[in-house]
Amino acid sequence: MAADYVRQLPDHGSRDMARRPSTVARFHLDIPLLLLLMGLTAYGLTVLYSASGENMDAVVRQGRYFALAYVVMLLGAQISLARYARWAPWLYGIGIAMLVAVVFAGVGAKGAQRWLQIGPLRFQPSEIMKLGVPLVIASFLAGRRLPPGFLPVIGALALLVVPAGLIVIQPDLGTSLLIAASGLFVLFMAGIGWRYIFGAVVLALASAWPAWNYGLKDYQKQRILTMFDPESDKLGAGWNIIQSKTAIGSGGWQGKGWLQSTQSRLDFLPESHTDFIIAVLAEEQGLRGIVLLMGIYLLILLRGFWIGIRAQSSFGRMMAGSLTLTFFVYIFVNMGMVAGLLPVVGVPLPLVSAGGTSVVTLLAGFGILMAISTDKQGVAT
Repeated sequence: MAADYVRQLPDHGSRDMARRPSTVARFHLDIPLLLLLMGLTAYGLTVLYSASGENMDAVVRQGRYFALAYVVMLLGAQISLARYARWAPWLYGIGIAMLVAVVFAGVGAKGAQRWLQIGPLRFQPSEIMKLGVPLVIASFLAGRRLPPGFLPVIGALALLVVPAGLIVIQPDLGTSLLIAASGLFVLFMAGIGWRYIFGAVVLALASAWPAWNYGLKDYQKQRILTMFDPESDKLGAGWNIIQSKTAIGSGGWQGKGWLQSTQSRLDFLPESHTDFIIAVLAEEQGLRGIVLLMGIYLLILLRGFWIGIRAQSSFGRMMAGSLTLTFFVYIFVNMGMVAGLLPVVGVPLPLVSAGGTSVVTLLAGFGILMAISTDKQGVAT
């Protein structure tokens, strides 16, 4: 009897037809996110050119920072989530050591001691903790049953309080609050119970009075009071807010036109290329320029949340949620600050304001998001 006929391709045929990974998959790139970030940074450079008084050197310098940051992002996307989880305690420990070094041997500027100087390199260790804190808390919680119980919550809060406290004494209240928020967002994404959230709100309200009387410095109190009544000190603490509101209001819908900002060019608007750069954008391009910027931001946020929803592990979901929500807080705080709705705390507009370390940190976070987006294995922790 004839042997059964078996339909089978030869080995060399199966090898030829094997699907090779695309360049995008090989380099772990999330193309929608990458295109949005590139569009945002390009838009930011055009705004910076005008806000800096057509200073091409400032634009070139910022372009170099962006180039370095994109390299860091690409390298960060190649690292597996399992490695991020393993390396998180080391990154956190190095960051804590650097923050302690700032206390004893930090470099001061404008009344604050926030930097370390190593040869020609000068950097802010607190920027490291913007990634170190959420990474270590996500790694800590991913190895436990979720939602976390009382003891894991206390452990996560302890990991958060130590760096936040070291940054507060620099003093840098704004960065400390951002880092605290990034850690709290991890807890939120871990499914923390509402009783803990309610308890935290009650504790925050109860600590408001002692914090005001014993925790805040005089200039920090002045910033909060100025937010409610900037006209009370027009030539002092209220100057920045008054001038930024003037710039925003004078832009109308269409704006005065690119390179036509009077508030920044006549030096009425301080920090026009850093913290208050969105006021320049509003004056020159009007409300439609702000809407365009906010549209790009919104698409980036939606992509970040989509990556979090599709993450293969609890570690990935917690990190994606924390990184995306922290990015939103940056946007919200800067815009609220410039509009006079929040105290002036020195938070730059992400990927638009001039800056070096903050740009690298932000894009490094997006590198982690891309690693989460392309992760297929999850994290066995």
